[in-house]
Amino acid sequence: SLQAIARDMGEEVRGVRSLSGGERFLVSLALALALSKLAARKQLIETLFIDEGFGALDSGSLDLAMEGLEAIQNEGRTIGVISHVDAMKDRILTQIVVEKQGAGRSVVRQSVLT
Repeated sequence: SLQAIARDMGEEVRGVRSLSGGERFLVSLALALALSKLAARKQLIETLFIDEGFGALDSGSLDLAMEGLEAIQNEGRTIGVISHVDAMKDRILTQIVVEKQGAGRSVVRQSVLT
């Protein structure tokens, strides 16, 4: 079984079932990024997609997660993030926005922030 070490709680060892939703997301994100880095030793993984989970994070944890993703992007990799979290919109420069139109229709548009 996996365990997490809570460094901000005196190195307390905790089972993953005791983690909050935000903590679980951060652990999952860290594991995914670490595994992609290990896999990249044999074959370059150029693109990562992350589907949601950011809404469970407090502002400090969200900032930490975004810094990690930005560092990977600076290595030349592409990261696709699916999210509804408004605080992320200012930090993601290229966005694909899907807007509901009703009756099963949507409009897809790309925006590039400068």
